[in-house]
Formats: sequence, structure tokens, C-alpha cells
Amino acid sequence: MVGPRKAALLEESAEVEVLFANMEKMKTLTRKIQGSVNRLDASGKAVQEAISPIYGNTQKLQIANTNIDRVIEAIERLKAPREESAKEEQIIRAGPGRGDLDSYIASLDRTNLSLLDLKRTNLRSNEKAVAQLSGLLKLGSKQLEDVFRGILQESSRNKVQPLEYVAKDNPFPRMPQDHLQALRNINAHISKSFAQMSQIDVSQTPTQRIYADVRGEYLESSLRSLAQASISTARKIQADALYKKGTNGIGTYVTAIEGLFVAEFDNLNYVFEREEWSAVYASTCQVPLKDFSKTLRELNGHIQKNLLTDCFLGYEICGQVRTLSMRVQKQTGALKDQIYDSVKPVRETSKASLGKMLEDTRARTQNLIALPIDGGPVDITTQTMRRLQEMTNYLEPLSSILASLGEGGWNSGSTNNSSTTLDVGPDSIKLFGQYAADTVDTLLQNLVGKAKALLKGKNLQGVFIANNVAIITRIVRSSELGPLMEGYSKKLGDWRKQSTAMYLEAWREPSGYLLDVQYTNRTKERPTSSGADSAAIVKSLSSKDKDAIKEKFKNFNTSFDDLVTRHKSYAMETEVRNQLAKEVQNIIEPLYNRFYDRYREIDKGKGKYVKYEKSELSRTLASFS
Repeated sequence: MVGPRKAALLEESAEVEVLFANMEKMKTLTRKIQGSVNRLDASGKAVQEAISPIYGNTQKLQIANTNIDRVIEAIERLKAPREESAKEEQIIRAGPGRGDLDSYIASLDRTNLSLLDLKRTNLRSNEKAVAQLSGLLKLGSKQLEDVFRGILQESSRNKVQPLEYVAKDNPFPRMPQDHLQALRNINAHISKSFAQMSQIDVSQTPTQRIYADVRGEYLESSLRSLAQASISTARKIQADALYKKGTNGIGTYVTAIEGLFVAEFDNLNYVFEREEWSAVYASTCQVPLKDFSKTLRELNGHIQKNLLTDCFLGYEICGQVRTLSMRVQKQTGALKDQIYDSVKPVRETSKASLGKMLEDTRARTQNLIALPIDGGPVDITTQTMRRLQEMTNYLEPLSSILASLGEGGWNSGSTNNSSTTLDVGPDSIKLFGQYAADTVDTLLQNLVGKAKALLKGKNLQGVFIANNVAIITRIVRSSELGPLMEGYSKKLGDWRKQSTAMYLEAWREPSGYLLDVQYTNRTKERPTSSGADSAAIVKSLSSKDKDAIKEKFKNFNTSFDDLVTRHKSYAMETEVRNQLAKEVQNIIEPLYNRFYDRYREIDKGKGKYVKYEKSELSRTLASFS
């Protein structure tokens, strides 16, 4: 067994020796490989050190080459506008032809682009070229402005005759379409270039100023004759004549302003962009509006000098201008405040006139030094009512004015705050009724005072007041004052009752003679006239009682005849005469009939005491009406 083991160990030992020998070979190979690697690494470093400068130089060369290409391109771009500038300069200096306006504007646009390119280079060498192109563009813009002005002047050369359009209710003419298109193109170019070159507000462009100057003068000159006509037609022929609606030229003037302003708005709205036209429109209309304001101030001076007769012209102007401001605002969206501001002086005068007329009514009544001795009405009553009646022709402006004064604001010393309202509603219409009622009250109160001071006898005073009340009532009922003063009808009725009571005061005397108070306490029941036995009644009287009855008849006859004579001598309005006759008949006739039936036999039919038969008295009373 030892043999085999030994053999095995020897074999394993031999294998170990072989393994060790192989390991030694591997170590030797490893050392060789490491040496090769080290040598290769050293060679790589040497190559890198040699190649690195060459690579850096190559990159620099590439960058330089790119920069050179860019400079060449820039030079080419710089050369292009300079080469073109000579061509554009010829076009621009030649000026715009009316038929070749688009080509001229296109040349200016190209020149402007070239200028912008030069400015972006920011090179000193281009400063001269920039200055030359800038000067060329200014020249071109100035020439375009001249063309713009020339087109406007040509379109404005023939002034319109406003009366022709107002009379026929035709729209006012617009500028020709080709003119509008040319103006639009020029404005578009100048506004664009002006915005690029200027730091100020674009609303101040030359074309906008030119348009406002030329067309503003055109509007003012077209309206000048109507302004003068408004002033000349205000001159009075009769100093005390009330102004009649429509007799002044202000209505035509206002209508022409509206027509021209609306037509100009259409022109302007085509030429300018929306962000431009509002300011241009206001500037264009400023000149004619200034002249309009001046005209209204002159008319206001005339109204102030003739306030009590021509205040109605002021009301008409207020209404006309209020309507104008609203209509222009509706059609153009502008100028409402500017137009309405022009009428403020006239409006203030019109407001003051309401109190002045009330004071005039009071003063003229108080200054009466005599009244008609026949009880007839005074002229001031008719004049006052005609003045109120005339005011109903101006209800809309008056209602606005009264609304601004407030209730009672027309009275002197009123503490109501004034306002500038333009609204007209049911409440403001009612204010006119209140104003009219105050006027009538002022008139009648002062007439009553004057009647008591200047007329003898309440019957004459009553007739006088009744006549004036009748005139007031008649004018109210037959005019527009009726519905406006509907609430005053009861007050008029009270005035009528007061005047009737004053007149009937004189009839107490004859009525007293017919009152049978002497015998009413002798029977249980008051005697009646029907079925009375006059002969028996008279027979039952004592001589003293008969004499008293005879005296009553005589006194009645005297008093009645006197009042009949006076009644017939009074100047009475028809309705007053009928009314008072009826009142007297209702009082006297029943009393007389009863007294006559009881005591007619006192005279035995001789007519010495009993002067009037019942039928005769009735006819006499009936003749009153």
C-alpha cells in the first residue's frame, strides 16, 4: 500500500512544481505588459502635447472665418440702402403727383425702412447717411402735408348755402370719395411715421392739425350768415311786442349746425382711425362752436334788455340748443357738453325772467292809479294771461328751467338750490302749473286791494273782480293752460264766489225791504205767498202798519231802480252779466213775489206804491243778462 501512496504524492508534487513554473512565467509576462503600457502612455502624452496647439489654432481660424463672412454680409446690407437712396431721392424730391400718390407713399415707406436699418447698425460711418435719409423723409412728409392741405382746401372752396338744405330737409353734402380716400392714405402714412419719429402724443400729428384748421374754418364760414341772421331778426320793431315763436333765425341756425356737424363727422370718421377722430372732431368743431357761443351771448344781451317781452326767445334758444346737443351726441357720440355749455348764459337769464315777470305783475298792478269806473277789466289781466299762454309754447325748455329752480324757486328770497338738470318729466311739467297759479294769485290779490282802494261800493268792486276772473277763466279754458292749471280751478271758483258776494252786498238793501219780519211772530206758521188773500191781510192792518208797508214798497222801488240803473251801467263780460243776473233773480224774485202777493191791495192797483207787477219785475231782472 506504501508503494502506491508514494507514487501518488510524487505525482502531485510534480504538478505543484509545474504550477509554480507557470506562475513564474505569468509574472514575467505581466512585467513585460506593464512596461509596454507605460511606454504607450508616454507616447500618448507626447502626441497630445504636439497636437493640442494645432487644434486650438484651427478653432480660432474657424471663428475668424465666420466673423469675416458676417462683416461681408453687413457690408452688403449697408451698400444696398445707400445704392437705393439715390433712386428714392429722385422720386421724393420730384414730389407727389395727385395721380401717383400711392407710389410716392411707397417710396417714403422704403426710405423709412432703409433709415431704420442704418440706425440699427449704430456705426459712426453711417451717421451722414442717416442724416441725409432723415432730411429726405422730412421733405417727403412736408410735401404730403401740402397735398393733404390742398385736397382739404379744394373740398372746402365752395361754401354750402345752409338754407337750401334746411328748407328742403336734405342731408348736408360730404366730401368726394376720391378726396376722402387720398386724405385717408396720407394720414395713415404720416401718423405711422410720426409715431415712430416723435416722442409726443400722436393726437398732435400735422394732418390732424391741418384738418381741424381747414375744415373748422369751412364750418364757421358756412354758418356765418345764419349767425348774423339770428342777431338781426332779434331786433324789435315794436318795443312792447311779445316775441313770437319761430320769428328768430336761431332755429335755422341750430338745424344747420346739426346737419354740418353730422356730415363732417362722417368725413372725419373715414379719414382718421377711431383712436384719432374723437380729438380731431372736437378740434374741428371748436371754431364754429366758439362763434355759436358768441352769437348766443349777443342774443342774451338783447334778451336781458327786453326781458319781459323777449324772454320767450330765451326759452326757445334753450330748447333748441338742448335738442341740438342731444341729437349731435346721439349721431356722433361727442360734443354734448360743449354745445350745452354755450347756452348757459341764456339759460341763467331765462331762469331769472320767471321771477322778474312775477314781480312785474305785482308792480304793474300796484302802480295802477285808476280803475275803470264802470267795473270793466284792466289790460294787465289780459296781458298777464296772454304771457302765460305764450309760455305754453315753450313747455319743454321751461319745464327744465323750472325743475332746476325747484318748487317756488321763482319767488324772490327763495332758498331752493338751483341745479342744472336737463330732465323733463311729469313733475317738472306740474311746476309750470304752480308757477301759473302763483302768477294769477299775485294778479288777483293785488287787483282786489286796488279795487277796495279806488272803487266805491262793493257791488262795483265785485263787478270789477268778477270781470277779471272771467277773462282769466276764459283764457285758461280755451288754451293749453287748461290741463296745466287744472288744479287751480277750485281756487278760481273761490275768487268767483268772492266777487259775487261783493256784488250782492248792495242787494241786501232792497232785499231787506221785502222781508216780512214784522208779522212772522203773529202766527204759528210762516205765511206763504200762494193762496194769500191780499185784501183780507191789508184790511187787517192798522193805519200805522199800512203806512209801514207802503214805505217798504216805496223804499224797495227806489233802491231796486237805483241798482237796476247801476247794474246796466256796468261794463260786464257776458258770462259775468249772466251769472250776476241769475244770482240777483234768485234772491229778489222769490222775496218780491211773496211780498207782492200779500200786500198788493195796499195800493188798490193805482201804482202809487206797488210799482212792479210780478211779471214786470221778472222781465226787468231778466233784462240784466
